[in-house]
Amino acid sequence: MRAVLQRVSRAKVTVEGRLTGEVGGGLMILLGVGREDTSAVAATMAEKCANLRIFEDHQGKMNRSLLDVKGSALVVSQFTLYGDARGQRRPSFIAAAPPEHAKALYQEFCEALGKLGVSVATGIFQAMMSVELVNEGPVTILLDSDKTF
Repeated sequence: MRAVLQRVSRAKVTVEGRLTGEVGGGLMILLGVGREDTSAVAATMAEKCANLRIFEDHQGKMNRSLLDVKGSALVVSQFTLYGDARGQRRPSFIAAAPPEHAKALYQEFCEALGKLGVSVATGIFQAMMSVELVNEGPVTILLDSDKTF
């Protein structure tokens, strides 16, 4: 599983001009599911996202988590995080999970975040979405359950 976390003051996603998810302060999480990912991976990644200390404390140091600041998360499925562009000009997406598997783990990830106490908003799986956000800092973190980066 791969995730791009962006610390935001606000973020929203629309599908065909209709708002499907919106958050104030918190995280924008772009989530890609790999072929080998499991429910355990989804739960571990949710815990990592909720507890990663990337929010500033009263001294201006990144020392607080999403849970500490009582922030929300906008989670958008993004299979292109598994795009491999090392070969030709067109990326290969063979490492991305098939849609049925990806959708189930995407939903499990969102549910796991919710169970940790995070308010979760989402896009629509497999839809063409428009995402708007204000990245604060800017702070952007890449996570990979296989720890390849």
